[in-house]
Amino acid sequence: MEDKKFQFKTNINCSSCVSKVTPFLNEAAGENQWEVDTTNRFKVLTVVSKGITEQQIVDSVEKAGFKIEAVSE
Repeated sequence: MEDKKFQFKTNINCSSCVSKVTPFLNEAAGENQWEVDTTNRFKVLTVVSKGITEQQIVDSVEKAGFKIEAVSE
């Protein structure tokens, strides 16, 4: 199975927000499989992982209490 790359606009906008969402994303996507660009005005979350669906990522971020929206290519 090949790695899939997903990108989302979020409201994860600082390092403490990133640390809050970390356990949720590590569980869903795996450690070191994702990153949030907090310098981008859309706070883009990029996930590169095998065997995960877009919905699982959305659910994980929402569970952590953040807004998330898929970025259309």
